[in-house]
Amino acid sequence: MNPNDRKKRLTLVVIALAVVLAVAAVVLLNGKGAAGEEAEQEEEHAEGRELTLTSEEAARAGIKTEAIRPQKVAATISVTATIQADQDRIARVAPRTEARITAAPARLGDRVRPGQVLASLDSVAVGEAYADLVQAQSELRIAEAGLQRAESLVKDEIIPRKDYLKAQADREKAGSSVRAASDKLRMLGGNPAGGGGRGVSGFAVTAPFAGTVIEKKATLGDLANPSEPLFTVADLSRVWIMADLPESALAQVQVGAPARVTVSSYPTETFAGRVGHISAVLNKETRTVAARIEVPNADGRLKPEMFATATIEIGSDGRELLSVPDPAVVLMQGQPTVFVLEQGAYVARVVQPGERTGGRTAITAGLQAGEQVVTAGAYELKARKQKSQLGHGH
Repeated sequence: MNPNDRKKRLTLVVIALAVVLAVAAVVLLNGKGAAGEEAEQEEEHAEGRELTLTSEEAARAGIKTEAIRPQKVAATISVTATIQADQDRIARVAPRTEARITAAPARLGDRVRPGQVLASLDSVAVGEAYADLVQAQSELRIAEAGLQRAESLVKDEIIPRKDYLKAQADREKAGSSVRAASDKLRMLGGNPAGGGGRGVSGFAVTAPFAGTVIEKKATLGDLANPSEPLFTVADLSRVWIMADLPESALAQVQVGAPARVTVSSYPTETFAGRVGHISAVLNKETRTVAARIEVPNADGRLKPEMFATATIEIGSDGRELLSVPDPAVVLMQGQPTVFVLEQGAYVARVVQPGERTGGRTAITAGLQAGEQVVTAGAYELKARKQKSQLGHGH
């Protein structure tokens, strides 16, 4: 075979091989495309999958629904505020006489009961008052014995009646002295019945009501006096939110108006309260008036001296909007979403939220009046939907 024929045959072989490879590539791409389209359709089907739960499952998950209706939107004003302890439920505990601190078991931050011992002290004045009480009690016993003797003698007409009356007067005088000495000892903090294990000169300072020790200045061995409180006890189950109202808002804010309070420590939560008092004095420097909002604080999360923002309702602005409770709105794939009950299935619906007022979020798009929206248990449905999507992904 000459060289030209060999070259021609080699060229034909190369062309045939190229054709075979091209056909194989087309077949492979077509197969992948079909599989990719099928997987994409399956993924889309999984993402749009509706959640169905039996009534028992919904009850266990705590799911509740509500038919939403247009509601009037309350007009509000937002002002800065500071949290303070309820001044009607705060006590600064100090001894009633100068005394040496012998024990201080109460610690800063402790929750105390009414009458619980905060510190034990020892006082010369209390010891002297106790000695005066003992002496008065002794004189009373002598006077009582003299009266008994006079009663028997006057019956036998051995002594004149005036001696009996004098003995009776001495008995009454001695009784008054005992009561006075007992009251003095009690006023100083001592125990007329005895030292109670602390000695006759010992006494205790106690909590006046249930609360939290928010300040402690008692140090073992220090000399305490009535002018310097050893402890400050506050009942923090209710706190005051002191807000600064601008002068222009005075005519709009009324005592008893609902209010919502937010703090940076709990950015997603609001605390409900009411305006309890509006000051009668204007601050001439800031041109504001102090308003007191009373807020329940049973869990103690609101701390005195925290900064807060208070939103006070000042009436209705006339608008009506659809709204849902704040927990009904969840984020799914970065979008605000609610679950709607449609024909027995829970369907995720992307919505456009508006302003939040009174624990509800206005919905400006995505819902229609009368639709059954999940108001409790939305996070449970979100978790189930995400689990369902993961289970169908490949």
